[in-house]
Amino acid sequence: MRLFRERGYDRTTMRAIAQEAGVSVGNAYYYFAGKEHLIQGFYDRIAAEHRAAVREVLDRETDLTARLTGVLKAWLDVATPYHEFAVQFFKNAADPDSPLSPFSAESEHARAEAIDVHREVLAGSGARVPEELRDVLPELMWLSQMGLVLYWIFDRTEGRERSYRLAERGARLTARGVTLSRFRVLRPLVHDVHELFTDFLPGMARVLPDPARAEGAHASADASAPE
Repeated sequence: MRLFRERGYDRTTMRAIAQEAGVSVGNAYYYFAGKEHLIQGFYDRIAAEHRAAVREVLDRETDLTARLTGVLKAWLDVATPYHEFAVQFFKNAADPDSPLSPFSAESEHARAEAIDVHREVLAGSGARVPEELRDVLPELMWLSQMGLVLYWIFDRTEGRERSYRLAERGARLTARGVTLSRFRVLRPLVHDVHELFTDFLPGMARVLPDPARAEGAHASADASAPE
């Protein structure tokens, strides 16, 4: 991580990393197939540090807004030392075809960990969440966190003050949306929003099947099936 911060992601080679770590290049490749896999380790570290950091607020608070605010602010706290690296690294992670994208199949473990945190945020609150939305809402809450992450990357205010304010206001808005989702008339809207993100969000195309291709495959199968 120090080399990435000092030289930038693109200019840091596996050879340089191995030399700095005092191991052979072959040994470095034995544990990590490339720089991308090192970044996946970084994602996992951030996810583990974040899960540990939110423990206090989740054990103490039951109000959904307070729980979500604490979780979002905890992420900003944990990520603070890596801000300049994130700025340099963003162009790589923003590539929808890159395994470094937070939406890629390679990032699934860290993504699942983050979504589990939001699942716990909901489960430990007093919010009445319809059973049919219990899997959908944590994913949408994580997606809103990704919006905060993007804002944080470009935030140049002292101490990322505006990002913390956005976390507070975003948590209030999200909690209000979760509360409203218990009304049956609004549940189809929640499902529509979830489908919109999962179908069209950049990077998800590498994780989810293309509906057009799926329909084509079904059509081919039907055509070849004996009558």
